[in-house]
Amino acid sequence: MLINKAYKFRLYPTKEQETFIAKTIGCSRFVFNRFLGQWNDTYQETGKGLTYSACSAQLTQLKKEFVWLKEVDSIALQSSLKNLADSFTRFFKKQNKAPRFKSKKNQVQSYTTKETNSNIAIVDNKIKLPKLGLVRLAKSREVEGRILSATVRRNPSGKFFVSILVETDVQPLKKTDSSIGIDLGITDFAVFSDGHKVDNHTFTAKMEKKLRREQRKLSRRALQAKNKGIHLFDAQNYQKQKRKVARLHERVRNQRDDFLHKLSTDIIKNHDVICIEDLNTKGMLRNHKLAKSISDVSWSAFVSKLEYKAKWYGKTIVKISRWYPSSQICSECGHQEGKKSLEIRDWTCPICHKHHDRDINASRNILAEGVRTLDLA
Repeated sequence: MLINKAYKFRLYPTKEQETFIAKTIGCSRFVFNRFLGQWNDTYQETGKGLTYSACSAQLTQLKKEFVWLKEVDSIALQSSLKNLADSFTRFFKKQNKAPRFKSKKNQVQSYTTKETNSNIAIVDNKIKLPKLGLVRLAKSREVEGRILSATVRRNPSGKFFVSILVETDVQPLKKTDSSIGIDLGITDFAVFSDGHKVDNHTFTAKMEKKLRREQRKLSRRALQAKNKGIHLFDAQNYQKQKRKVARLHERVRNQRDDFLHKLSTDIIKNHDVICIEDLNTKGMLRNHKLAKSISDVSWSAFVSKLEYKAKWYGKTIVKISRWYPSSQICSECGHQEGKKSLEIRDWTCPICHKHHDRDINASRNILAEGVRTLDLA
């Protein structure tokens, strides 16, 4: 099966290349904002928006008015226009909110360029990019497939990355004839129907003390700059501390992503059918007592990884209704005991007298319901 797959590598550009990346990001942002303004004005006047083709034709004239737009990668500017048009298309389909103006204060700054005539290629431990030339990168693995595009990104930590989108062929994994039910939680990240549990590493909580200390320093330096009448963009001590805080957040994010990728890949390799609850994460985040813990465990990201990997490798994901009372039913005899508070972690069935671990029992019920749902489909 042909799929689109992204490879992410860290870039190590020279000072000249860093300047050119910043210029390309700025020009892409300018084009996006310029045509977003025109699009909004046209819609207010006529009741109809613009089109990608109309904007693309105007971009040629815009380059004559602003000559500095010719200095950067022209495909990056076209991609910025295409992103704007796609945003409006999704907006009118009610798939997302209306596109907003981009700011240079946004945490992540990026631009995307498309592959044409081998203008993007991996050469040893470097990547060839339009107008940038060869840029050194940390090549952690081989890129397999036909390169479609590349997105160059500058993170708040000051690090540069490139995401290479390729079209590649993947083969289904060997069948294991195994099914598993998974109950996602906070204390234990995942509890499996076979009885084993995966610990929640609480990456943010472990870094919280250090984060608080560094964020207090950041606040003090912002106050110092304000008292001296210095704009935060020009306050070097503030910007230096801001990058330090960003690096801590980035480390937490990388740790969490690494954990989720390894766990989801292991599950997909070892099971053909994976049964999970269809959790209402947004609704759960309204609970202020649990919101921080729920955000830290990243259930949505984990389920998303499971779903696309299952699609790639020929496995099946079965989602159980969020209203299914998995914690209330005895997995041994089927007796429904009734709603239990979160403090109750184990209980004994009054009918068959089987003693249950709350989460393991729930995962077994999720598996049974998932298999039943699959048989009915």
